[in-house]
Amino acid sequence: MCGIVGYVGPKQCVPILVEGLRRLEYRGYDSAGLAVQVGSRGIEIVRAVGKLANLEAALQKNPLAGTTGIGHTRWATHGRPSEANAHPHVAGRVAVVHNGIIENHVALRRELEASGVRFASDTDTEIVAHLVERALQGGARRLVDAVRAALARVRGAYAIAVLSATSPDEIVVAKADSPLVLGVGDGEMLCASDIPALLAHTRRVVLLDEGEVATLTRAGAEITTLDGTRVERAPKTIDWSPTQAEKGGYKHFMLKEIHEQPRAVEDTLRGRVDLVEGDVVGEAIGLGADLATRIQRVYFVACGTSAHAAMAGRYWVEQLARVPAVVEIGSEVRYREPVFGPGDLVVAVSQSGETLDTLAAVKTAKAQGAHVLAVANVIDSAIPRASDGALYTHAGPEIGVASTKCFTTQLVAMLLLAVYLGRRRGTLAVPEARRILDALTQAPQRMRVVLEREGELRRLAKKFMRSQHMLFLGRGTGYPVALEGALKLKEISYIHAEGYAAGEMKHGPIALIDEDMPVVALCPRDAHFEKTLSNVQEVRAREGQVIAIATEGDAEVAGLLGGAGGGDVVSIPVAAPEVLPLLEVIPLQLLAYYVADLKGTDVDQPRNLAKTVTVE
Repeated sequence: MCGIVGYVGPKQCVPILVEGLRRLEYRGYDSAGLAVQVGSRGIEIVRAVGKLANLEAALQKNPLAGTTGIGHTRWATHGRPSEANAHPHVAGRVAVVHNGIIENHVALRRELEASGVRFASDTDTEIVAHLVERALQGGARRLVDAVRAALARVRGAYAIAVLSATSPDEIVVAKADSPLVLGVGDGEMLCASDIPALLAHTRRVVLLDEGEVATLTRAGAEITTLDGTRVERAPKTIDWSPTQAEKGGYKHFMLKEIHEQPRAVEDTLRGRVDLVEGDVVGEAIGLGADLATRIQRVYFVACGTSAHAAMAGRYWVEQLARVPAVVEIGSEVRYREPVFGPGDLVVAVSQSGETLDTLAAVKTAKAQGAHVLAVANVIDSAIPRASDGALYTHAGPEIGVASTKCFTTQLVAMLLLAVYLGRRRGTLAVPEARRILDALTQAPQRMRVVLEREGELRRLAKKFMRSQHMLFLGRGTGYPVALEGALKLKEISYIHAEGYAAGEMKHGPIALIDEDMPVVALCPRDAHFEKTLSNVQEVRAREGQVIAIATEGDAEVAGLLGGAGGGDVVSIPVAAPEVLPLLEVIPLQLLAYYVADLKGTDVDQPRNLAKTVTVE
């Protein structure tokens, strides 16, 4: 889950590479480096440990001049963060940057060492550089031939970019199970791990498919398969503007993205809802009507925040479509030898569309005859391409590592899917479907109302920022929201937080509650209200500090928590139960954000985390 960027063209490449890395730093920030073709001197590299600012300082001391180069920002997998382990890695005349894992690196390293190769790093990536250099020494006429020969020896996930002093003004890139996109400019070509790194220069992109290799020159890109078969693929135009990847005046990307959620929900709904018919437009779902009627089970596969959205999807699919549904973590599916069949709809949920464990589950499900529907935010990413259909969210670029707007748009996708299935299967009547869809279209405005209460959350963050532990409770679809709220707090503030189904509190967690334990309780006016309120009373009876997320004007909650030390109430607007998660999660996101900001942690790039998980 590192970041790759490359440039070949008429301009000095270092500023372009550094700018691209800045937009990719969310993918990893243990170290960074550049390799540049510097005229007759061949390839020169500059690397630095830590964040990109350290690389920029190193470039001030050791400037590089050239019009062709590659760059990398690292999230450590093999080898600790150090300058020696930073990319690019060099072998002879070859420099390589790499994202992913070379699974047979141990065997290859032993083989190379036995033949006299001396390694300068602990990484698996350096193996690729040596394999390419050996292929060139062995008579490969072109750099792309040497790269193909090297990759024939490699097993695992990779996106790579390669320079060689033998091939000036040329970059060779390749990918397998790791994202890589090409940017098509005017007399210049770029490559990157993600689209935001390209937007300052072009919006015309080509997404490489699995097992493809591309040679980039000023004239364009020549794409082939690993066996050399020519591939023709026209560029696509991305409608994200460069400013969408900037902070827009907010202190952090995460805060900006929290505030972008109403717009993101509107974009995800656009063109998909027919309120007159009380239906979801089938062409926008990625699932045929005939298949929808034949499904016997819905199997959600996801990781992290996406798994929480999938949990809400399970509730809605069972309630509205009356189809048995399960949710499983992608990394568990991969090794559990699951049983799929033709009657299963496997819904693979991934923000990036590149999550490796989820992608592996998709391949397993398809091999056993299941129909796979991808839910992703990035068009033509790996999981949608490996699936039978795709339901895209339209959150736009999400730069903050802790996901916010991707989560809420995934919730919208889950509910649209449930309504679509319910209507096709005859389990959801038109008036009921119309009620739900109408509530969905009104949700963005209600979300804006919640965002206006930002000051209340800032005040609560100041009150609770020194807490060591926090408990989040919810019932029904409030349970996955509680899990998500706890995850957001632990991700960016490093406070230990746990989400629980509120009914489980008395089965263990209640032992933790005392005057020092804040408890966030999701208790809007829904079918679970009375039982959740009972759990709040149990917390108060043990002197626990309560933060209640409650429906606006709820006198019962206010009365229970009224008075000194009774607790705090954050109100959300009255809304249909199906859209409550979209409103409930915003206060939890803001609470986590302001706690982290007040503590001074790195909100957008929390320690040990990266945005896109493309390794196990």
